[in-house]
Amino acid sequence: MPIAEGLFTWPGAAQLIGGSCLDCGTTTFPRQAACPRCTRTSVREVALASCGTLWSWTIQGFEPKAPYAADGSFAPYGVGYVELAALADGAAAVLVESRLTVADPEQLHIGDEVELVIVPFRHDSDGNELVTFAFRTVSRPA
Repeated sequence: MPIAEGLFTWPGAAQLIGGSCLDCGTTTFPRQAACPRCTRTSVREVALASCGTLWSWTIQGFEPKAPYAADGSFAPYGVGYVELAALADGAAAVLVESRLTVADPEQLHIGDEVELVIVPFRHDSDGNELVTFAFRTVSRPA
């Protein structure tokens, strides 16, 4: 089960679901009811590219608080901002904060090409496996 509805398409080809303002072109993720730039409510749903560029990153070295905490088996993980194109005419690119699939600083570089993947997150109170999105490195800049 997806960790939350409306964040990404799954199963099948995974894509993040953003929003693009029809008035000013601002793109957001996740989709918002109103544009944070011009405050208008003419926001359409747009698919975001599944590949992008690692804009910045860090290693999360401590367990997050609830409800984001896992099952007590915490291990450090990578977190980054990924620049993604919006797949709609007139929609701007957007920076998406996301988990990364690696936590080794030697393997992460600003400018890396990354791709969207769906990864296990934890189990809910009914025992269902929850999945979330993350990005994995595809290539390093030359």
